[in-house]
Amino acid sequence: MRWEFRTADPEQVERLVPVLTSESSLRVSDPATAAVLARLLVQRGITEPEAALRFLAPSLSHLHSPYLMTGVKEAVARIEAAIETKEPMLIYGDYDVDGTTAIVILKTAIELCGGAADFHTPHRIRDGYDLRDDIIERAAAAGVRLIISVDMGIRAFAPAETARRLGVDLIVTDHHLPGAEGIPSAFAVVNPNQAGCSYPCKALCGAGVAFKLAQALMEKRLQGRDQVKLLNSFMKVAAIATIADSVSLMDENRVFTKLGLEGLRTAANPGLKALLEVAQVSGRPLTSGEVAFRVAPRINAAGRMDVARDVIELFSVKDAARAREIAGRLDRLNAERQEEERRILEGIDARIEQDPALRDAFCVVVDGEGWHRGVIGIAATRVVERYGRPALVISRNGEEAHGSGRSIRPFHLLNALESRPDFFTRFGGHSHAVGFSMPSSRVEELRAHLDAYARARLTPADFEPALLIAAEVEFDQITPGLFQILQQLEPFGVDNREPVFSARNIRLTAPPRVLKEKHVKLKLGAARHEEPDPADMALLTTPRCHPDSTAFRRGEVEAARTKVQSGNKNWQKSVVFDALGWRMAERIAQAQLLPGDTLDIAFTLDQNDHPDYGGLELSLRDFRSQAETKTTAASAAAASPTLERLSS
Repeated sequence: MRWEFRTADPEQVERLVPVLTSESSLRVSDPATAAVLARLLVQRGITEPEAALRFLAPSLSHLHSPYLMTGVKEAVARIEAAIETKEPMLIYGDYDVDGTTAIVILKTAIELCGGAADFHTPHRIRDGYDLRDDIIERAAAAGVRLIISVDMGIRAFAPAETARRLGVDLIVTDHHLPGAEGIPSAFAVVNPNQAGCSYPCKALCGAGVAFKLAQALMEKRLQGRDQVKLLNSFMKVAAIATIADSVSLMDENRVFTKLGLEGLRTAANPGLKALLEVAQVSGRPLTSGEVAFRVAPRINAAGRMDVARDVIELFSVKDAARAREIAGRLDRLNAERQEEERRILEGIDARIEQDPALRDAFCVVVDGEGWHRGVIGIAATRVVERYGRPALVISRNGEEAHGSGRSIRPFHLLNALESRPDFFTRFGGHSHAVGFSMPSSRVEELRAHLDAYARARLTPADFEPALLIAAEVEFDQITPGLFQILQQLEPFGVDNREPVFSARNIRLTAPPRVLKEKHVKLKLGAARHEEPDPADMALLTTPRCHPDSTAFRRGEVEAARTKVQSGNKNWQKSVVFDALGWRMAERIAQAQLLPGDTLDIAFTLDQNDHPDYGGLELSLRDFRSQAETKTTAASAAAASPTLERLSS
């Protein structure tokens, strides 16, 4: 793994320090600690004092006016008219976390405002993604004259035309990127990424866009109600969707996630409480990682493995027993999803190992007959993580194929698909995540085209995983104070990654301990001080009666004593930390590490809350043994900037 050391302009860092120390709510009184925090902020592009304070202490007042978003005014007016005339409405949403939570947000807001809205979530296997003509036709036949899409619809040109023909007003709310042909002809389109929209935060997820529409509607209809209480309630759900959809956690999304995670600690909704309990994260502060890996997968499991309607019922039900029943069902579906994911990944790994063309591909396109379509997106993510290449995983079902793709940072996957739109019956997504359907007969053509397309835009260096290092630290700099300032930066995610630090010449103080055959725990301490200079030791150990002692000057003896004592003092100050290496057992075994070996390590900082043996601990991200360091030292010195201490 390539280590890339991040830099920070010293003048910008220095300008932020007094602002951070003077703000009492931040509890950062020590200038050295403030300098650490300032450095990490500057690395995130936050260089102005006001922006720094907004980032560290987001509040509801930092939300943008929803009316800055194109289409919101028209959408609110149409929904209001439907509420006034008791006109039936249908909310049409996606089946994943983002889509189902967007339905919950908008449906609840409409009901609070005195209206009623039914909802539809497509079945992943039977219906696929996006709006469908037959669902619109069925709704029109039932008397529905207003359909609101959430987390979909920005490329639904034919369904929009169907709605217009049937006299149904279609409001599209979406966050996906529009195509080159523009936006569909709908009553209103609410999407910060549409041409001409000046909304400041372009990175909202689908539930975030639904939140803004709900915010505008409630401001208009519920002026006598406590808007702060209402928004904080919706923010808990929006936080889950924002984290799950892997959008940027800066700007308005930081407000959603920071305040939403705080609110989840005291969740009152019976369904939300049951979900947090079954995920074993209830009653305490949540991290973005726990939402991403424990909460969101259980919500996603409904759409991936069965029917997403369960999620909307979970958040709507008032009976605690029924809520626990639904949450338990989601938990079981998630276990089934994990087993199916394991089976598909084993098949993918076998294919890649057996096929030299796949191993050498610049863009991996792997397909299988009957692979569960609800799991292929996760499988694509795992392929990218394992092999460092853009990856499309395709499930073939007879003559039809459905695929999901994920990408690496330098490769815009949606542009790659748009280079040959004729391959697909439908497709859409983002720069690093796409979904599509196509004829099975064209999968081989797609594989050849994407490999050639990627080869023209990528180099082998792009496939080497890079680890961004915030700063180099000494072990005596790792303190509870450092951990506390890192907590100020949470929640971590896209564009606000958890800071990774490096430390050099770290000594392994005990044999590595393997945990569950995959993980490893190391005990690491500062390397021993350098052995005293023999000349200094000669000065201190030569007896005064020795003939040579007359040649020693008193000042030289005192200087030698100071140097040796200083070295001993530094050794006495050294500390030992537990370091957990997740899925590193095999690599540690290959390195044949022994107590006393010296390592360079890259790590994040965690805290073990166990009452008996808790405390600060390191989460190992990468390491270099002495042998590895020697072989790469010359190239690393040429490619990397000078390492900087954390407090510099």
